[in-house]
Amino acid sequence: MSAIVRITRVEGRLLPLRGHDIDTDRIIPARFLRVITFEGLEKHAFEDDIASRAAAGDPHPFAQERFAGARILVVNRNFGCGSSREHAPQALQRWGISAVVGESFSEIFFGNSLAIGLPCVTAAPEDLEWLQTLGETDTQGTAVLDLTTLTLQAGDRVVSVGGPKAALEAFTTGGWDATGLLLEDQAAVEATAARLPYVGGF
Repeated sequence: MSAIVRITRVEGRLLPLRGHDIDTDRIIPARFLRVITFEGLEKHAFEDDIASRAAAGDPHPFAQERFAGARILVVNRNFGCGSSREHAPQALQRWGISAVVGESFSEIFFGNSLAIGLPCVTAAPEDLEWLQTLGETDTQGTAVLDLTTLTLQAGDRVVSVGGPKAALEAFTTGGWDATGLLLEDQAAVEATAARLPYVGGF
């Protein structure tokens, strides 16, 4: 059995998060970066935003029970901007998000997401507005993101999505999964290790 994880399809409910330029400090505040592992980060996703919106009587989507278990996050422009912290996509994925659809993404956030197998795909602004409204009004509806056909089927529509070709191929072929690629050819790993003087012989 192959050790490589190929990601071709994500199915689940939509979680709409409106707003441009949502940065990584909002996704996971800096005080939660002082950790040895990423475990538990999901408990603090959007913690400050949740608190400030609660005080204003405007519940944050990540704090609303109706969105619990949603898997496809729908955002707007320049999502994940700011610092390069890899904790941001880790917090989202550990919360339960398996894919993000937006108008655009910060390059570093996109790369960090690719490294952990969290697809980030783009869609037209008008399609995102429709998807966010659908997610807000039909919280039980299921959407299907297909990375092979580059479509997102939700409600009565099929929305076109896109992204860098190399990244999309990395998901569908398993090329994103560095650990899986190593485990796929253990003999080659052992042969390379045997040639390296600093691996053994101590």
